[in-house]
Amino acid sequence: MIPSIHKQGTSTAGLIAYLYGPGRSEEHTDPHLVASFDGLAPDPGRDPNATEKDLQQLLDEPLCLRTADTRPDKHVWHASVRAAPGDRTLTDAEWADIAHRVIAATGIDPGDGAGCRWAAIRHADEHIHLIATLVREDGRKPNHHRSGQRAQTECRSIEADYDLHRVAPGDGTGAKRPTSAERHKAQRRGRDRTAREELRETVRRAAAGTASETEFFDRLASAGLLIHRRIAPSGDALGYTVALPEDRNKDGAPVHYSGSKLAPDLSLPRLRERWTGAPTQPPSVRASTPASARLDATGAIWQAVLFIDQADDGTVAAQIAAAGEVLDALAKTSAAHTRRQLNQAATVFERAARSHVRAERGHDRALRQAARDLIHSGPALGRGEDGATTAMLIDMAFFFAVAVAAWHAKRNHAQQAVAALQAAEHLRVAYRAAAAQPMAVLRQQGQRLAPHVRQRQAGFVHQALPELAESVLAEPGWHALAATLADAESVGHDPTALLAEATSRRELDTATSISDVLVWRLRRSANLPTIPRTPHDPAARGSRRNPLPAPAMELTAKAASDSARRL
Repeated sequence: MIPSIHKQGTSTAGLIAYLYGPGRSEEHTDPHLVASFDGLAPDPGRDPNATEKDLQQLLDEPLCLRTADTRPDKHVWHASVRAAPGDRTLTDAEWADIAHRVIAATGIDPGDGAGCRWAAIRHADEHIHLIATLVREDGRKPNHHRSGQRAQTECRSIEADYDLHRVAPGDGTGAKRPTSAERHKAQRRGRDRTAREELRETVRRAAAGTASETEFFDRLASAGLLIHRRIAPSGDALGYTVALPEDRNKDGAPVHYSGSKLAPDLSLPRLRERWTGAPTQPPSVRASTPASARLDATGAIWQAVLFIDQADDGTVAAQIAAAGEVLDALAKTSAAHTRRQLNQAATVFERAARSHVRAERGHDRALRQAARDLIHSGPALGRGEDGATTAMLIDMAFFFAVAVAAWHAKRNHAQQAVAALQAAEHLRVAYRAAAAQPMAVLRQQGQRLAPHVRQRQAGFVHQALPELAESVLAEPGWHALAATLADAESVGHDPTALLAEATSRRELDTATSISDVLVWRLRRSANLPTIPRTPHDPAARGSRRNPLPAPAMELTAKAASDSARRL
């Protein structure tokens, strides 16, 4: 059950005409009254003797109790209450009860016998509209402060009483939703998203891994946005607004949004906290290619996993926010076959990155640097990135997102926990796309192993994973795991010990493919190339390809296993 409090208006007649009219963005079907302040209000939808003017005059009568100069400039209160997708169709009687409860909770008509006059109108199966006049029967103004929050709280109770979908309660830290006018405007122009949503994503991506205001505003300009900066007499920027060149108002002027109106953490003061609290350095030589930047990012994400279980809340909040920058950078530089899911993962994870826990910047430098390196290394396609390092990074990002969901859930951050899990699901799908080619190469290598070598690797699996061995050996990815175990053994590692360490980091019962998970864990922990070169490849004779950096290797020790196992 989703309530929305709309902007206050000046015309009761105009709103009634819209509610009983055909609709502008969606068809209004059988508009009719389901409830009112006294249960006797005229219904111009179903009573042929009632008119819209009759209803308007009845609702506006209390305005006469105040002199013209003391009447509210905007006296029309408007809200809507919408059932969640998948909920059953409610009856008129049920919607009437819901209307009474929401109206009482918001303070419009608290039940003291002198509340505001109101009506509830239904013109679709899944929602109702509430209209009220903001003058009580006793001539006073209603106490409807924080009516949106009050309505949300009451709707959580309504969901329980009516056995409806339970919407995760908010905490006021989410980004402002597009208004109905913004949504209608986007629909008229055939756009999937509103200008506000497009700008939020563009600004968020521009901020990922930035080192200064200059770089941030340069990126905004490169993205084609119209930028206006508010400048103090000292010459310092106080804030900024952005607009899409094609988004204009009725007078033809660009529609600007301030950073804070896009999202709380996109205001200039909050962005400055990133630059001063966790400054980034110029991209390293090692991170000059997409593959190496992804490997470094994998190590940084693993460090963040350790922080989640061991650090204070402010430090963890900073890690989560900075990880959002990594996801933005990864989505921006990803290949086409993973881009859509990575974009969606980054978009929904944004909600998980904001809570009432204030981020304490400083310990998130590694993640912010990883985001910066990903951006500066550029798009992966055609630049030596074979998909394996992307798959490895997505695999670790999935692990991190699940850990974030658990962290938020323990603190009753319901919306953030849901968002983190949604991001994890998008990452799961992106992983499958990214891993398809490199896993196919590893499977082919495993299939070319001599039968006695594969049997030897199977023995290691039985020894280390006696309860899961048969399942692992039956998976399509088994041959890739056999190739990985053979590679590890060839460079001096004990495959049984590696498997034991890999399985201690997190339970495997929920893994879609246990062998896939083990492949990437082993290749990280054994410092193996993401995809081995063939003996005929000249590059294979000189050095390993895409080795995991030493700092990341140090963080895959047993110290992280307790945290990971609990997820």
